[in-house]
Amino acid sequence: MTRKFKVKKENFICNHCGKNVRGDGYTNHCPGCLWSKHVDVYPGDRAEFCGGAMRPTSVLMKAGSYTIIHVCEYCGAERVCKTSPGDNFDAILTLC
Repeated sequence: MTRKFKVKKENFICNHCGKNVRGDGYTNHCPGCLWSKHVDVYPGDRAEFCGGAMRPTSVLMKAGSYTIIHVCEYCGAERVCKTSPGDNFDAILTLC
């Protein structure tokens, strides 16, 4: 079964660094420290009950774009997320 991405514009405060983040409907991580929160089973559904902090562990580069690998500090789940133009590039490079 294919799940359709659900766009939700949500602002949030990063649980890791405290930055106020303005969501654009696709934002799922802090652009400053790159940390995320384990809230989705499928992108945008907000159906995950874990709620653990998602630590950025590495970055993949493919076709000129970067993808962040996050690992949940609570349950160990691994997720991938494309970087955004406003992301801290120095933080991305530390993951390479």
